[in-house]
Parts: sequence; structure tokens; C-alpha cells
Amino acid sequence: MSSTGRGTNGPAVTMRDVAKAAGVSVATVSHVVNDKAGARIGEDARRRVQDAVARLGYRPNALAKTLSQGGSRFIGLVADAIATTPFAGQIIHGAQDEAWKHGYVLLVANTEGDPVVEDDVISMMLEHQVHGILYSTWYHREIVVPTMLQQTDTVLVDCFTADAALPAVVPDERQGGRTATELLLAAGHRRVAFINTTTSSPARTDRLAGYRDALASAGIEFDGALVVDAEPQQEGGYSAAEEIVRLGVTAVFCHNDRVAMGLYDGLRERGLRIPEDVAVVGFDNQDVIAAHLRPPLTTVALPHYELGAAGVRILLGIDAPTAGSTLIACPPVLRASIA
Repeated sequence: MSSTGRGTNGPAVTMRDVAKAAGVSVATVSHVVNDKAGARIGEDARRRVQDAVARLGYRPNALAKTLSQGGSRFIGLVADAIATTPFAGQIIHGAQDEAWKHGYVLLVANTEGDPVVEDDVISMMLEHQVHGILYSTWYHREIVVPTMLQQTDTVLVDCFTADAALPAVVPDERQGGRTATELLLAAGHRRVAFINTTTSSPARTDRLAGYRDALASAGIEFDGALVVDAEPQQEGGYSAAEEIVRLGVTAVFCHNDRVAMGLYDGLRERGLRIPEDVAVVGFDNQDVIAAHLRPPLTTVALPHYELGAAGVRILLGIDAPTAGSTLIACPPVLRASIA
């Protein structure tokens, strides 16, 4: 997606090529070639860009020029890896459906976290005069926003900045943790363990907070000994099984479905049945895991589809952004791992 023009001898020429040749930033090249009104560019820098454009044979995309005259119907989505992660790819699906509903086409770029590729694809989207850009990560976390996103309206999806300078749409991890725990409490369990992740993240802190909220609402005193840290993989859940058995709990809320999968194996090796002896709830609703465990795993879904759709609605001004971050509810998915 970084090839935006054709050189005189055939090879693709990008804004990055022009910027390097002119000794300026890609943003400066974008301002010059798109004749951006109000851009403060010195005459020397403008001349160097124009000379580089002529020397390299760079040609701004003709379609972008046409669209800029009548208003672009493109929305960009720049992602670090979600196009290659099955359940998180629903962000693209939700954004695409919502964009199409309002007469827009989604331009998707998967950068695999490479900052050079990221700059190139954002440059291309700016040349196409996109209405705005959704910037997304494959898991919920704090980020530093690429400088080039300052050139257009941007909504962050499944990520946020420390200063909340840009509108963000993220899963309500705390509500999700509370919902997961309430499912177990509603089934009559009073000694409920939580296998939490060792990875520093909003998921670690907020799901724990939700767990504590649910216990407090049920009049159950929080016991830190019932919170077991484990690596957020199948092996983490498997290793935690010994501690879960030692604690003598009747129910476990797992940080994610992969941890629950490992816990299933560890409990079975110790002769315990799910859900008769120990009830289990996961988090993520990673269908390839949760729906195919035996018994199928009750879990809480990360709302990836709605994250993408809500991001588009905020970008288009249909929904107003919430101060800080817009929280999207994580719904329960009931299966057969609770008794």
C-alpha cells in the first residue's frame, strides 16, 4: 500500500522517497503535493519538494485528486496485527459493515507493528484524502500515536493514549470481569478463584477490579490468596491447576480462554470434573477454543465487532466520543462449564 506514484522508468515512487530526496518530513511532502490550505511551509522547503517530485517522477494518485474535489468516501484503518488474528479480525468486519452502511469504503492496512510501513500506509491514506483513520491494535493497551495521524481525524480502536488526546473505543474490561464473576456467584459458588495474567495491561488490572466488584456486591470479602497469577497461555492454566486444587475452591474465573483450556487439562489429571467439581469461566470467547472444549466453555466475549463499528460512528460524528475512552460492554456467552 506504500506505492503511490510511478517514476519515469516504471518503479513505484512514494511520498517517503520524495521526503528523503528533499530532506523534509513526509507530512511536508503531503502538504505541498496536496496544496494544503494554511500549511506553514517555507519557500525553500516547498521548492525542494517540487524539485524532488519532478526529478523522481512522482505523481499523486489521480483518484485522490478527484475525491478531494467532491469529498472522499474512504475511511482508513491502520492495524498492527488484527488482520492476522482470527477473533480480533472482527474489528475490521465491524468497521467495514458500519462504513458501508453510511456510504464509505474502508481502506485496510496491516503493518505488523513496523513503523516504516506504518508511515507509508498513513501517507497513502492521506493522499487518498480519507475522511479519517481508525488506528487499532490487536489487544487493548496504551500506545504512542504516530505523528502523521495529526494530519487527519483519528479514532483509536482497542487502544488509548495516556493523555486521552484522541477519542478512543475500548472494551469495558472491568465490567467484563464483574460479569464473569457474577456468573459463578449466581450459580451458588462462594469461594471463587481468579487466575490473572502476569502481563501488565488494562486487562490485568481491570478484570481483577471487576472480580472484586462482584464479590463486594455479593457481600463476600476479597481474599488475595484466591488470586493466582499465571502466564496467559494454556501452559499457565495447566500450571495453576495444582494451586487451584490446594485452595479448595469450587469455581474459577480465568483471565482468558487459553488459560481455561490449560486448567481443564490440569484439573482432569487430578480427577476433578468440570463443572460438577469445579465450575470454570473464561474470557475472550475465542471460538476455536471456547466452543470446542468439553464441556464447552462459558466465557465473556471481547466485543471486537462493536469496537470497529463504534469507531466508525465516532469518526463520522454519528456518535459523540466519551471523555477519556468510550467503553464497549463485554457480553457473557453461556455454555456448559458452570453448574
